[in-house]
This record gives sequence, structure tokens and C-alpha cells, in this order.
Amino acid sequence: MAPFMMSFAVILSLTSSFFSWSSALYSNSRKDTQTAVAVTKRLQFLLEPPVFAEIIGRRGENVTLPCILRIKPKHYKVKWTKVEPERIGLESIVMMSNEKAFKPYGHLGQRASLRRAHAMDASLLLRHLELDDGGQYRCELINGIEDENVIITLRIEGVVFPYQSKYGRYRFTYPEAKDACVQQDARLATYDQLYRAWTEGLDWCNAGWLHDGTVHYPIIHPRPVCGGELLPGIRSYGPKDKTHDRFDAFCFTSQNNGSLFYISGALSYDQAEHACKTRGSELALVGQLYAAWRFQNYDRCDGGWLKDGSVRFPISNPRNRCGGVAEAGVRTFGFPNKMMHLYGAYCYR
Repeated sequence: MAPFMMSFAVILSLTSSFFSWSSALYSNSRKDTQTAVAVTKRLQFLLEPPVFAEIIGRRGENVTLPCILRIKPKHYKVKWTKVEPERIGLESIVMMSNEKAFKPYGHLGQRASLRRAHAMDASLLLRHLELDDGGQYRCELINGIEDENVIITLRIEGVVFPYQSKYGRYRFTYPEAKDACVQQDARLATYDQLYRAWTEGLDWCNAGWLHDGTVHYPIIHPRPVCGGELLPGIRSYGPKDKTHDRFDAFCFTSQNNGSLFYISGALSYDQAEHACKTRGSELALVGQLYAAWRFQNYDRCDGGWLKDGSVRFPISNPRNRCGGVAEAGVRTFGFPNKMMHLYGAYCYR
């Protein structure tokens, strides 16, 4: 993973150098110099956030998105919005406030409040994070014509996993892929989430839908059956027809509040389902198994039924007798005949 992070740092360094070089070009004329001054003008009322400001949280946790006033105007409002790049021209307002009161908006606003740790604090407190909460947030100070804003990124820590239909490879339209992830306690992954998973070792040869309607697959070890000898990276099919084209799905999930446990035995699917119910639980969803593997280092070398009819097992400590694969991960036996009496059950409570 270190080489990928180093490469990413180099890209950021080169990007910063490019912008510095570009800014220098403005000095060629008075007009350009004035433009450069306007672009780089320091904020008057709000404090600059840290460079590449990113707040990290897991599903169910509370986080604070910082926004601190440097100077308090006589009359002002603070507006928090979630930036929605895929919804051009639309704003998802979270909250409007002044010095005395605030008004929440929408689904996010119901879980939001101002921290108000001191008189200059306009930071946003978000409670009980959900999978869809990740993204960029804007804190905007409205003071007549001198509006200012800062951008904070909220990243939900989680795990990306590929998901196929029980009928085989490349069976999902975009709406079907989106629904399939939701049914497994997940959401379609974003490109950034897939990229981060690739840097952490995700290598998968089948293309899948992402949240923005594009289709990709991550390759660490190039091989003939996976696009030939191209360099490692995120291979892209670009945007596809959401109602006609069919691919797999890349789903994203995070930690959950329940507990996952295994029932041993040679059970059919119906027997596995009954065994979980007698213990006050249900057959686990695929996303719940991945979350236990990712956040609790759950490790079990026994195949077990899941609610979607697939059989899988999670490995945090790779060893020869558990699939013989060197990397940690969740292994799958696909979707066996539900009448087979060969596997145990993974239950979630």
C-alpha cells in the first residue's frame, strides 16, 4: 500500500506545483495580477481550514465539521450545505443560523446542530452518521455582498466489496445494482471509495457500477484475462446506459451496531435460517459480514450461508488451509443449491 500512497503524494505535490506555476503566469499583466490577488485573497471573517481538510467517521458515530469565525460581523447568517456535484444547480441545505437561532433542513438537518463551543464557533455537529453522509460540506458566512465559505470533506470509513447477482456475472442494470447494494446493508461505492480500496489491496477483474453511473474495475496485478498487460490502476468503461447496460456492482458499507456469529453444522439454507431465528437473530447480509471482517478482524475458516443465498467466510489471518490465498478477505463459494447440507450459518443480531 505504501507505494500507492507515495504516488498519490507525488501527484498532490505536482498538482500544487502546477497551481503555483499557473498563478505566476498572472503577473504578466496588471489585469492578470488583479485576478491573482482576488483568487488568493485571504478570508476576512472565517478561519481557513487545514489544507485538504478531511474529517473521518464511521457509521453510527458523531462528528464535528469545523467552521470558526475570525471576526464576527454585526449582522450575519451561517449556512451549511452538502455539496452535491452530481446534482448540478441544486443545493442540499443542512442548516441556516444566526447568532441567536438556527433552522435545520431535510434529512441531514434532523441529525445536525451547531456545536457553539464558544462565541466564534459555527461548527456543525452531525450525529449518528449514515453511509450517504460522506462528501463535501460548505460553511458559508452570509454578510451582504461579502459572503465567504470554507469546504470540509467528511469521509465515512468503510469497506468496498464486489457483488454479483445469484444468476451470474454482469446481470445488474444501474438501478438493480443500486438496489442490490442496499439489500446487503450497503450503498453503491463512489469512485473515491473504490480508489482507496484499490490502494489498500482490492484487485478484481469484473467491471461494476459505481454511484455516479460509471463502470470500473480495480487491478493491482495485470494479467491477460483482465485487460491485458496495462499498468495497474482503476480500469474504466466510462458512463454507461443505466437502463440497458448490465454489469456487477461495487458496494460500500461501514461498521454497524449489531453482532455477527457463526453456527456450525451441515445445514441446508432453510435449516440455517431457522437456526439463526431460534437464537434471536437472522441470517447475516453480505455487507454485515464484510463489516465484521473489516472492523472486528472477524476470522473464520468455515463456509456459512448468508441471507442472499450465498456461502462465504471471512479471513483476517491468511493460511494455507483456508483457501490458500495470501491476502486477507472474504472468500465466496457463490450461490450453491439451497438444499445442500454442507455449510453452517452466519447470523446477525
